[in-house]
Amino acid sequence: MKNTPEIRFKGFTDAWVQRKLGEVFKQTVEYVNPKEEDIELWSLTVESGLTPKTERYNREFLVKKEDAFKVVLPDEFIYNPMNITLGSVDLNLTNKKVAVSGYYITMRTVENHNNNYFAVWLKSPKAIKLYKLYATGGLLEKQRVQFPSLSQIETTIPVYKEQTAIGNFFRTLDSTIVLYKRKLDSLKQIKKAYLQQMFPQDGERVPKIRFAGFKGDWEVYTLGELGSTYTGLSGKTKEDFGKGEAKYVTYLNILNNLLTNSEEMGAVEIDKKQNEVKYGDIFFTTSSETPEEVGMSSIWLHTLKNIYLNSFCFGFRPSRKVCPYYMAFMLRSPYVRVKIQLLAQGISRYNISKIKLMEIEINMPSLVEQTAIGNFFRNLDEQITIQQAKLDDFKKLKSAYLQKMFV
Repeated sequence: MKNTPEIRFKGFTDAWVQRKLGEVFKQTVEYVNPKEEDIELWSLTVESGLTPKTERYNREFLVKKEDAFKVVLPDEFIYNPMNITLGSVDLNLTNKKVAVSGYYITMRTVENHNNNYFAVWLKSPKAIKLYKLYATGGLLEKQRVQFPSLSQIETTIPVYKEQTAIGNFFRTLDSTIVLYKRKLDSLKQIKKAYLQQMFPQDGERVPKIRFAGFKGDWEVYTLGELGSTYTGLSGKTKEDFGKGEAKYVTYLNILNNLLTNSEEMGAVEIDKKQNEVKYGDIFFTTSSETPEEVGMSSIWLHTLKNIYLNSFCFGFRPSRKVCPYYMAFMLRSPYVRVKIQLLAQGISRYNISKIKLMEIEINMPSLVEQTAIGNFFRNLDEQITIQQAKLDDFKKLKSAYLQKMFV
């Protein structure tokens, strides 16, 4: 059996040794009534780890199970025996004791074992593979890894000093990931706030926030007064798709992208009877499983030939001079989305009338102000994209190290 990892810090040469997790951890069990001892109720999720419960949940749940909670002390580990195979395990780094469901397992490391190292290892792909081997339970219920089973799992670990080095490395990497995540979330919140305040609300003719130098009321138009609609592909069968020299804009491309992605296209044969899309066209989805996704818009900002639109959406071509970036962000702003969602009709599947959509009223400033607003949100989106790319890079880096820094 291999006893050293692919990537290792300089100065460490000792072979890693095989140990059962029962030699690394000891189970802890302390029950508590959170109401009597005034301890916060927390939960454990695969996505967020150890996390606080909402106040509403605290009050309602305590009525039923006042004495069925378990204490998690600082520097203790907690895992969900039913979901540990998904990575539901965490280390309490809150510097306070919290209360969790009595169903969870709590444990702590014995002497000469580094918490930071095992906080990473317990969630690593190598550990999750081992949990699946030791999970017990019938076919009709989810398999579980209770502490006696966990204790029997064998793994190869380094000496304490190397554990510490690895643990600190991943702790720093995790801190960097959290920092980029916070920056990204902050930018998204800033964008959300500006989308609320940089477009006039119903009955208003000016926005709450406006760039210096712009005055006067915005004009009100129906969408139909700004351009005309056209249909997507028609007369096609399933066999017509997936081949050919032409491309078509897919439904998901429109749903997921404010600006239509020219790389996310389907293949189809060239057909001169179909409507070709042009630079500045706006696409709308016509149906969805939820009213929130009906009438989602996307702007085509490419000059490619032989491009068509899928049959589950329709196109809109402005006849007036407008800033496409302004239109892109305005049509996805909260005040417009509310108007569009009110037009959604259906029960299990929601549809929207093209005629009714063309009747909704929107606010339009001068072309110069449109351009200023469009460029502002465009730059904000670019910052969000850059921040997202940095976050993704560090996540990929962590994933690669998790594969290569453990045996």
